Amino acid sequence: MEESSAITGFGWGRRGDEPLPDTPVTWLRAQTLTPDAAIFTGLGESADGLIALRTQRSEKIRDNSLVKPVFQAEVAAQMEQLLVSEQPFRERLAWFWFNHFTVSLRQGDTRAVIGAYMREAIRPNVTARFSDMTLAVMRHPAMLMYLDNTSSTGPSSPVGLKAHRGLNENLARECLELHTVSPQAGYTQADVTAFAAVLTGWTVNMNAERPGFQFRANAHEPGEKTILGRTFPEGEEGGVAALQFLATHPTTYRHLATKLVGHFVSDAPPPADVAHVAAALHDTQGDLGAAALALIELRHAPRRRSVGERTDKFRTPMDFAVAAMRALDRAGPRPSPDAPHSPAHTLAGALGALGQPLWTAPLPNGWSDRAADWSAPADMMARADWAYRISAGVHEGNPLDIAHATLGPALRPATIEAILHAGSRQAGLTLLFSSPEFQRRQTC
Repeated sequence: MEESSAITGFGWGRRGDEPLPDTPVTWLRAQTLTPDAAIFTGLGESADGLIALRTQRSEKIRDNSLVKPVFQAEVAAQMEQLLVSEQPFRERLAWFWFNHFTVSLRQGDTRAVIGAYMREAIRPNVTARFSDMTLAVMRHPAMLMYLDNTSSTGPSSPVGLKAHRGLNENLARECLELHTVSPQAGYTQADVTAFAAVLTGWTVNMNAERPGFQFRANAHEPGEKTILGRTFPEGEEGGVAALQFLATHPTTYRHLATKLVGHFVSDAPPPADVAHVAAALHDTQGDLGAAALALIELRHAPRRRSVGERTDKFRTPMDFAVAAMRALDRAGPRPSPDAPHSPAHTLAGALGALGQPLWTAPLPNGWSDRAADWSAPADMMARADWAYRISAGVHEGNPLDIAHATLGPALRPATIEAILHAGSRQAGLTLLFSSPEFQRRQTC
């Protein structure tokens, strides 16, 4: 059970009959202590996407024909990485932090840079300090565009006075509420406004040879600003200092620990588990690698759970689809970005069909990972329908062997019996993927 739960609870599910880790804790720890092994060849930087977007705008190209291939290449590469990753814990951490710092296709014209955002701001910082990730996120064109900071102007700045433009508080508000201290810090509207003033001038220079982040001093609100009782100087350095302050705030560590435990352990995060992860963050000044190691330690800590509390997590649509395709070992050489039947394309299509379309969270708080938000009868029917369709393309392998390889000791006798009496391979696999135990990933 320990080997299986390590793969499902901390990763994305077993890939085919890949070897189980001899020592799950050592296997998990190694993924936090070694560099990211993912290789994304043939993809450009965010500047390349912005050049494509700039050209589309200047030439009034309305069919998105320049940005579309940039986006398709990102989807193909990053979906394929989910299916083949040999560092599934690290991969899960990357997608967790992307969801924490959500950027969505729903606004901000982010299609050209959203994939690069994942590769440039999130992945390199998965085991770095939280303050490093926060700064990388807040300077990335994708976040600046998504939350409209590109239009935020200091009212008393030269640009503001001339053009009669003012603050946009979106980025400041979401950074306080969702990304760092949370409402538990007791910040006020005055703090939001002051932080928005701090971030004026943080924008995207679309006219540079290589477009990207720029601090525009003539659009920055002059003067000192005070946030949560701390005063920061004007200029870009004031913004960097404010982000450092917020990213290392004790309330931020509690907020992050609650989210991490909520994702990896239980929808109702046990207070002692939260305290353990928060202490790791506090003691290391926000080292996310240390937080990941603290999560691993919870696997062997004395359980502090109330009677009847679950020790598993309901799979989100993304969890479910990736786990099913890994169970079928549906991956291969890197596909052409527009290949309609590639595993990566199939996975991306599954996310849309199951209600969690890739990089399209409806709000800046990202996708929920709570069972109540994904387990309605209609959601279960959609999963069964998708399982039936994907199983139609499987022409080898015994469904019961796949079930044992995928679920291990979690496989229930009732599911075994149902698969044994299935009338076809397709029916047997559909029963496996629709089973209650497949809908959940074992945690601690």
